[in-house]
Amino acid sequence: MDAVRMPYLNRTLLLLSLLLLLLLLLGQSRTAEARKHRQRVRRWTGTEETQKHGASLPKKPPDVTKSRKTKTEHLLKVDDHDFTMRPAFGGPAIPVGVDVQVESLDSISEVDMDFTMTLYLRHYWKDERLSFSSSTNKSMTFDGRLVKKIWVPDVFFVHSKRSFIHDTTTDNIMLRVFPDGHVLYSLRVTVTAACNMDFSRFPLDSQTCSLELESYAYTDEDLMLYWKSGDESLSTDDRISLSQFLIQKFHTTSRLAFYSSTGWYNRLYINFTLRRHIFFFLLQTYFPATLMVMLSWVSFWIDRRAVPARVSLGITTVLTMSTIITGVNASMPRVSYIKAVDIYLWVSFVFVFLSVLEYAAVNYLSTVQDRRERKMRERARSQSLPCTCSISQTRTMTMLDGTYSEADTNSLAGYTEEPMVPEDEPEEKQKVPEKSEHMVVHLSMSTESAGIKKRKSLRALNIIQNTHAIDKYSRMIFPGSYIFFNLIYWSVYC
Repeated sequence: MDAVRMPYLNRTLLLLSLLLLLLLLLGQSRTAEARKHRQRVRRWTGTEETQKHGASLPKKPPDVTKSRKTKTEHLLKVDDHDFTMRPAFGGPAIPVGVDVQVESLDSISEVDMDFTMTLYLRHYWKDERLSFSSSTNKSMTFDGRLVKKIWVPDVFFVHSKRSFIHDTTTDNIMLRVFPDGHVLYSLRVTVTAACNMDFSRFPLDSQTCSLELESYAYTDEDLMLYWKSGDESLSTDDRISLSQFLIQKFHTTSRLAFYSSTGWYNRLYINFTLRRHIFFFLLQTYFPATLMVMLSWVSFWIDRRAVPARVSLGITTVLTMSTIITGVNASMPRVSYIKAVDIYLWVSFVFVFLSVLEYAAVNYLSTVQDRRERKMRERARSQSLPCTCSISQTRTMTMLDGTYSEADTNSLAGYTEEPMVPEDEPEEKQKVPEKSEHMVVHLSMSTESAGIKKRKSLRALNIIQNTHAIDKYSRMIFPGSYIFFNLIYWSVYC
């Protein structure tokens, strides 16, 4: 019997010990949870105390700016004031300081006459309605959601075409409020504004553009807009650069703007000066135009009888110059005045065109000369002269009297019918005598006055008919004139 009761008693004791152990664990877990709860409550209420070496530390005063139980609207008393009116309404004008940090100058468009700029625009003013108590004198920073509930300056960009506030990943707006009511309002904005450009010296020009800021609703009696730190209110990134321009100077100015219907307004200016890089236009415009002019001069060294070669060369240079002029004007606004590049291109075009006209004149005179020679040869064949040797010899003797050279004599050696008689003399003198001895006497026994007239007429005839001389003079006149033009052009515009 005792042997049966012993295992049962052991089981009972084991179960009791397990129950006691379980109760002990539950009690410890509840104690730990209660301790954590008390610490959490102390942390939220600001009454947590720590002891070190048996001494208690003084309590830290609560900061309402860091209290999670206080809403922003209640702290700034947004619901207690009417923020549709400016601060100190009815009193003196509220001063609003402005400073700008230029992030990038994105593009300059000559066709649209505008520029695009990305900048950080910051406003500074004081609104006592937003003051709050803070033992640490620390400011509070908010995003753009609070901006819609308070008063902010209504600054806009004068002469702007497009502008927007960046919103990636949220609206790029920052509002910082200080305990004494001072406010910093900053936003990141990209604006495209008009710029009045003068292209009379293009592409050797410099342009000055301005970005203008002004209050839209408040006149100078309600809002005084000013640069917060003078010229130091404008800061730029040193890495700002443009492909076609060199940024020379950024500076700030301010003045009053008057509108006849509303009054006077404070206006702030961001001025910057740009100087155009000339190297791009030298490669794309000036060098090709100069090469086309020089190429047109090659025709002066080509034989005048090579009509296809000289005509095709002249037409090619003229069409190429027309293409260059069209390409330059396509990227420019349609202004009503002459630009510097227009002067250079059109003068170059005139030189190319004159080279074509020069060959037209040479070809025409050559044709006239050939026609005259043909008529004289035909007339000589129709005449029956008994002895042309004596006539030729007498004519040669007359031409070699010191007035004409051997080359002139050779050029007229084939003439058999009155080559020495001017065209403007009466027809009676130009008739060929029926007898050869009369021609010999007419060529060799002329009077002194008639000889002088014949020599003058032959000089003019030789200059006109000698087409090689026109090309020879053109080889010197055309390059010399073009070089002289370049000297004047670059000395005036550079």
